[in-house]
Amino acid sequence: MAKVVLVTGASSGIGLATARCLAKKGYTVYGIARREFSDETFVCLRADVNDPNAVKAAFDEIIRREGRIDAVVNNAGYGIAGAVEHATAESIQKIFDTNLVSLVRISSLAVGYLKETKGRLVNIGSVAGELPIPFQACYSATKAAVLAFSLALDGEVRRFGVGVTVIQPGDTKTGFTGARVIEGGEADYGGCIERSVKRMEHDEQNGKSPDTVAKAVQKALERRRPPLKITVGGQYKLFVGLRKVLPTRFVNFILRKLYA
Repeated sequence: MAKVVLVTGASSGIGLATARCLAKKGYTVYGIARREFSDETFVCLRADVNDPNAVKAAFDEIIRREGRIDAVVNNAGYGIAGAVEHATAESIQKIFDTNLVSLVRISSLAVGYLKETKGRLVNIGSVAGELPIPFQACYSATKAAVLAFSLALDGEVRRFGVGVTVIQPGDTKTGFTGARVIEGGEADYGGCIERSVKRMEHDEQNGKSPDTVAKAVQKALERRRPPLKITVGGQYKLFVGLRKVLPTRFVNFILRKLYA
């Protein structure tokens, strides 16, 4: 029997690549996104992750059709850039709701189903969660919280045979770059914000294919004892490793030189 997987944010980027990759490998894949979309390789459902009723309806539909859920991939998210002092209350609330609160809520809903199948929960974090980037403070904070939440959740559910893994991509070439919201101006920052955003965009558009992240998700789902954390890309594994041994002040100095 094919395993049943739900992927959030499946209409583009890493979510779309993941849904297609898993479908190609024989999984029965359901993808959700906040807008109508279609793909010939997997079942597409419309559900905004920030709408608990819509998400619950999507879960109910999958159970009605398949009778089980073997894995959930929490991928939906977006970024904002700019100085924290220029961020509006509304934008701060929105990015935390989308990148973190909805992920926690979906994970909470998923656990009951995954306990029955001894399934897998894969949460898409970011290298920025361990190496916070200036002028992407809110995004970095949400991804750091995703890592902490996932590690704590693993301590709760592993006794039931449920595996939790955080995938941490580095720079990846997707539509995420164009969708990033840039807030505020350059007042008092002397062009630093513009230079920082241009550096981010350059690195992303010259980054790895989302297929690389999709393959990491697939491997996490197929391992008998899935790792708690997977950083995608050799150079990013090195950077994350160095963060653990180098002084925090020095690491922040390097990040400030690169992005601020």
